[in-house]
Amino acid sequence: PLYPYGNRPTIFEELIPNQIWSFDQLQGLYYVAVPVRLTVVKVTGGLMLFNPLPPTGELLKGLRALEDKHGPVLTIVLPTASGLEHKISMPALARAYPKAKLWICAGQWSFPLNLPLDWVGIPRNRTRILLQDGFPHQECCTWIPLGPLDIGLGRFQEISCFHKPSKALLVTDALISINPEPPSLFDLDPTPLLFHSRDRGDEPLKDSPNARRKGWLRLVLFASFLRPAMLTIPPFTEVLRNAFKPGLRNSKFHFGIFPFSWKQGWEESAKELIGAGQPRIQVAPVLRRLVFPRAKDSYIQWLDKIKSLNGLRWLISAHYSAPI
Repeated sequence: PLYPYGNRPTIFEELIPNQIWSFDQLQGLYYVAVPVRLTVVKVTGGLMLFNPLPPTGELLKGLRALEDKHGPVLTIVLPTASGLEHKISMPALARAYPKAKLWICAGQWSFPLNLPLDWVGIPRNRTRILLQDGFPHQECCTWIPLGPLDIGLGRFQEISCFHKPSKALLVTDALISINPEPPSLFDLDPTPLLFHSRDRGDEPLKDSPNARRKGWLRLVLFASFLRPAMLTIPPFTEVLRNAFKPGLRNSKFHFGIFPFSWKQGWEESAKELIGAGQPRIQVAPVLRRLVFPRAKDSYIQWLDKIKSLNGLRWLISAHYSAPI
């Protein structure tokens, strides 16, 4: 039940010529939608899929074009124990490629019941556990674990991949870089940006470059902090007073229900996160708050291993800007 629900437009991009490609889709709730990335990597004999996404017809068509040129999908990798946006797509993508080997991060968990892999659609007979059973494609990939760490509800662990031919480091959430301009994926439908660019529910959705930038900055704050410090929830009576106005009485506008109120200074808060000019590499804010305080030493050790990689040139995260 994630936005954009049954319709998942996908943008394909070649990130590093003849080596790495990406498929980006939007995922979110209540128009709090951010791009999520499946990375495709050229390995010996074919392709590796890193961080699964829903295998829509559009995505599969793009993958078939890559297979025609570079060989079959050999491996699908789920490198995180906690990345819900990727783990929920693993079963469907596995069914789309029944001959591919599956590699998953240890410590997979489900909520509210912790179910066996087969029960959540990940076939155990062709699934291997990263680190425990080794790593795939070691002739061209170096794998660097971060964690594990118990975060209460489940386990946090992420395993990054250094693709030696392209000199690119592939991560999920551990490092990100955010461009101040909205991603091109929103050109297909800017509604999430325009919805959150408003200050009240009775305001119409007006499209403009400034409105898109404003909406994007607010989405970044939502995605980074879940409940941003500069956001308040107005009284329910005020929300209802601004709802159901003429022109807003449909599901696209959520019937004018807009339970958000931004404090003065919110834009400066967003710009501090994004930085000025060139997007800066940083630990994802949500991990900085929830994970980093519990695993500072592990994070620093992981960063030291990243620094020691010979020839590292690019960062490709599962979110936001890439390659950096």
